Amino acid sequence: MSNPLDQILFDGKSSSDVFKEIYTNSKKKDKQINALIAELKPLIQNIGDAPVVVPLIKEYLEVSVKNDEHLIKMMAVIQRLSNSAATNGGDSLLTDEEMKQLQEIAEEIAGDEPKTK
Repeated sequence: MSNPLDQILFDGKSSSDVFKEIYTNSKKKDKQINALIAELKPLIQNIGDAPVVVPLIKEYLEVSVKNDEHLIKMMAVIQRLSNSAATNGGDSLLTDEEMKQLQEIAEEIAGDEPKTK
């Protein structure tokens, strides 16, 4: 009985490797975003500062939300794999459609790197 998460997707990376990398990157970006927001908060001294600083904070929060969306998408794939393995006696690997979806998610994640530093 093979584990579907051990299937190699690309460049020697298994599904579980990709999930771990996404999770680790998401946590790292979350800490970076929180640190950036903490640095921006003191810059708001009066009402005139808000229109400049608040859009930056909004952008950082949107990046964080996208990171969470990626994790949710990946967990949906894991759930489908678990359900498929349970239904088929654990012998099922990813279908072509599931592989395509997983690659699309991975490509989307790679393309969603924040544009602000």
